[in-house]
Amino acid sequence: MPTAAQAIPLPRDSARGVALLVAGIAVFSVQDLILKLISGAYPLHQAMVLRSLTALPLLLLLVHRDGGLTTLFTPGTRAMILRGGVMFTAYTAYYLALAALPMATTVALYFSAPLFITILSVLILKETVGPRRWLALMAGFTGVLIMVRPGGDLFDWAALLPVLAGLTYAISMISARRLGSTETAPALAFWGNAVFLAAAIVMSLILGPGNHADDAHPSLAFLLRGWVMPTAFDLMLMMACGVIAAIGLTLLTQAYRVAESSVVTPFEYTGLFWSVIYGWLFWRDWPVLADWIGISIITGAGLYILWREALTKAPQSKGAEGIAPGP
Repeated sequence: MPTAAQAIPLPRDSARGVALLVAGIAVFSVQDLILKLISGAYPLHQAMVLRSLTALPLLLLLVHRDGGLTTLFTPGTRAMILRGGVMFTAYTAYYLALAALPMATTVALYFSAPLFITILSVLILKETVGPRRWLALMAGFTGVLIMVRPGGDLFDWAALLPVLAGLTYAISMISARRLGSTETAPALAFWGNAVFLAAAIVMSLILGPGNHADDAHPSLAFLLRGWVMPTAFDLMLMMACGVIAAIGLTLLTQAYRVAESSVVTPFEYTGLFWSVIYGWLFWRDWPVLADWIGISIITGAGLYILWREALTKAPQSKGAEGIAPGP
C-alpha cells in the first residue's frame, strides 16, 4: 500500500527545484574544500580574482544561450549589481570562516540562513508557511545547535562570520525572488560574478603586499595576505573554482526560480554531509555521536517539510517568480 507521500505526487516544480538545489550544493562543496585547502598559503582576494576570471566566459556563454547580452542591461541591472554586493559580503564572510574553523562547524553555523530566509519570505514576500513547517524548521535549527554545541573553536570570534554570511545570504535570496520575475538566471549569476571580480581587484590593490598578515588570526591572514606566485597545481585549483561557480550558481539559481524558497531551502542542509565527508578525508575530523544526532534531525526536518508540501499541495512559484541565488 502506498504511503501518503506516494499517494500524492510531488508537484513537478518542487521536485525539480529540490534536485537542482541538491546538485548545486554538492558542486559548491568542492569549492569550499579547495578554498580551505589553500587558505593557509594564498590570500582570499587572489583566489576570488582567478575564480571570477575563469567563470566569466562560461557565464557569458550561459547568458548568450538564455536571451543574449541584452538580458544583462535592463531596468533591473542596478538591483542585480546591488544584490551582487550583498552576495560578496555573504561569501567573503563564509570563506574567511573556513580558514579558521572546521568545515562542519562553518557549514552548520552558516545554516542559520534557511531560518532567516523563511522568516523573510513570510514578512516580505507574504509566502504561506504552516505551523508544522515552522516547527520542522525550528527542529532543524535545533539540530544545527546540537552539531555546534558550545566549547572549543566555537568561542572564536570567527564563529560569527558564518552567521553573518547566513543573514546576508538570506537577504540576497529575498531580493532575487523579486528580480527573478523580470531577470534571467544567467544574468543574475553574471552580475554577481562581475561584482566579485571588481571587489576582489579593489581588495588586492588596497591590501597590497600583505605586510600585516604575519602572525594574524587565520581568518585575518586569509584576508590580509599579499598575492603569492602559485604552483601550477594550486593555480588549477583556484581556476577550477571558476568552473564550479558557473555550474553551481546556475543550478542554485534555477532551483530558487522554479520552486518556493520555503520548499527547497531545507535541502541546503545536504551541505552538512559533504562537510563531514571532506573533513574526514582531508583532516581526519570525524563527527562524534552528537554530530550524527544533529545531522539526523536536520535531514529529517527537511524531508518532513517537503512531505508536508506534497501532502497539502501548497501553491508553487513558477520560474518567473522564484528566487535566484549566487554571486
